[in-house]
Amino acid sequence: MKRLRYPNYPYNLMKDISGKNLIDEITPLPVFKKRRAFVKKALKLGLLSSAAAASAKVVAAGKACEPPSLKPLDNNELTLEKHALHYNNYYEFSTNKEAVHILAQGLTTSPWTMNIEGEIARQEQLDITTLIKNIPLENRTYRFRCVEGWSMVIPWQGFPLCALLEKLDINSSAKFIAFKGLYRPEEMINQRSYNFLWPYTEGLRMDEAMHALSFIATGMYGKPLSKQNGAPIRIVMPWKYGFKSIKAIQSIALTKKPITSSWMKSAPAEYGFYANVNPDVSHPRWSQRREVRLGDIRKQKTLMFNGYEDLVADLYSGMDLATYF
Repeated sequence: MKRLRYPNYPYNLMKDISGKNLIDEITPLPVFKKRRAFVKKALKLGLLSSAAAASAKVVAAGKACEPPSLKPLDNNELTLEKHALHYNNYYEFSTNKEAVHILAQGLTTSPWTMNIEGEIARQEQLDITTLIKNIPLENRTYRFRCVEGWSMVIPWQGFPLCALLEKLDINSSAKFIAFKGLYRPEEMINQRSYNFLWPYTEGLRMDEAMHALSFIATGMYGKPLSKQNGAPIRIVMPWKYGFKSIKAIQSIALTKKPITSSWMKSAPAEYGFYANVNPDVSHPRWSQRREVRLGDIRKQKTLMFNGYEDLVADLYSGMDLATYF
C-alpha cells in the first residue's frame, strides 16, 4: 500500500481537494440551531415534501442533541473494568501505561471548575459537581481506538457535548472549539519533566462538537470517572483516535479558527487535526488496519470511523480521507 504523507497543519489542512476553504463551509452554531428548529417544526406540521423530509430527518438524526441510533454491541465485546482501569495513556503522570493508575491517585478532582470562553456573549465558569447534578445523564457504550493500535469497548456515563453547547450564547463567528486540560505539575508529576507542550490541548470543528455522538463523560462502568481515566470530566469522540478525547478538562474555548493541538505541535508529521479512525491510512511508523482489544491477544480488523461510518461520514463529504488525518 502506498504510504501517505500527512499534511502539516495549518497550511493545507482546511482545504478540500478542489482548494475550497472548508472553514467557510462550516455552519455557525446559531444558524445551525435555527435550521434544526425549523426542520423539526416543518416535519411536525408536514410542510416538507417527502424527499425533503427524508433528507431533513437524516440531518436531524445525525446532529440533534438526542441519543444516536447505535447498533447494539455484544456483552462479550465489553472490555473488563480491570483492564480499562489499569492500562492508561495519560502522559501527565507517566508514559508507562501500567503505572498511571497508581500515580494518578494523588490528583485532587474536587472542587473542580471549568471555564467557557472565547467567541461567546459572556464568559462562564462552571462548577462540575453542580453541572453533573443539573444536566440529564446518559449511558452510552462506545468503541475506543488508540492511535497506537489498541482498543476498548467502554460503558460511559455523561451527557452529549451539544447539550452543554446549546445552553451557551455562542457568537455566530465561532466555527471551532478548543479544549485545554489541567496543568498541575505538583500533582501530575510527569508535567515536571516530560518534554511536551503542557497543558494538553485538543480541538474540533463546531459541527463535529455538535454531533450527537460527541460525548462528555463523567463516569464509566456505573461509577464516577476514575482519576486515571480523566476524572472528573473528559471528552469521548468514538470515531476519532483516542488522543482527541482529552481528559481532565479545565477550559473550553469557542474560536474562529482551529487550534494547533499539543500533539500536532510536538509531532506534526504524525498527528493531525481530524484524527478520524481510518484503517486505510497508516501512521508513519505502523499500519492502522488491525488492532488489539485490551484483555485479548488476537488482532482484529479496524473499522472505518471505528464502526460509526453511517453516522459521521456525512461530516466529511467532499474531503479526501486519504489526505486529511
